[in-house]
Amino acid sequence: MPKMKSHSGAKKRFKKTATGKWMHKRAGKRHLMAGMPSGQGRFLRKSDKLTKTEGKIMNRFLPYA
Repeated sequence: MPKMKSHSGAKKRFKKTATGKWMHKRAGKRHLMAGMPSGQGRFLRKSDKLTKTEGKIMNRFLPYA
């Protein structure tokens, strides 16, 4: 069977942790930040993890990660 291709967009946006969970950056931090509360801006700095169901999809997108 030939090798599977990894999803190019997913490669750039998601990372797998040592325990096998998937991490991603939060959306909403590119522009229009001036009207946003500072606490929300600090919250958006942190990475977030995907749910188990979304993680299964990511395992299909990135089979060799």
